[in-house]
Amino acid sequence: MEIKRCIKESFSIIGKEGSTNDGADFIDKLWEDANSHFGEVSHLAKKDENDNLLGIWGAMTDFSRSFNPWEDNFTKGLYLAGIEVTDNAQPPLNWVKWTIPAYEYIYAKVDNSVSNTFSNVLKYLSDNQLQLAGAVHDYICPEEKGQLYMFFPIKKL
Repeated sequence: MEIKRCIKESFSIIGKEGSTNDGADFIDKLWEDANSHFGEVSHLAKKDENDNLLGIWGAMTDFSRSFNPWEDNFTKGLYLAGIEVTDNAQPPLNWVKWTIPAYEYIYAKVDNSVSNTFSNVLKYLSDNQLQLAGAVHDYICPEEKGQLYMFFPIKKL
């Protein structure tokens, strides 16, 4: 697995929010809801010079909304299924906006499964004396036909 580093300045996401308290398949339901109502927020999405979406995010935070990792061994927290938007964008009714702080990240492509990638990157962090500085985020890359990546914050900027 190839692991890379990057710095991402603070950014905003508008999406559908849920929590681990909503049941085992709550993330799938959030994505279904977000995708079926995408037209309500598509005009707010950040886009590149070719009018392609810049980012589709599955953002996470602890229940305090401090963007700390999920609690109880990464089993309890909040999730936002959405798109990257300009910082001044206002969410429509039934949508939620989060602004993620700036971090240095390590990130990895999800090749086989999210759980394997998550475990392997946590091992990489431990092996390299690195610690999570915040919640892990899923990133779906529009330029790569929906390739999924996981972003692990290692330093708050």
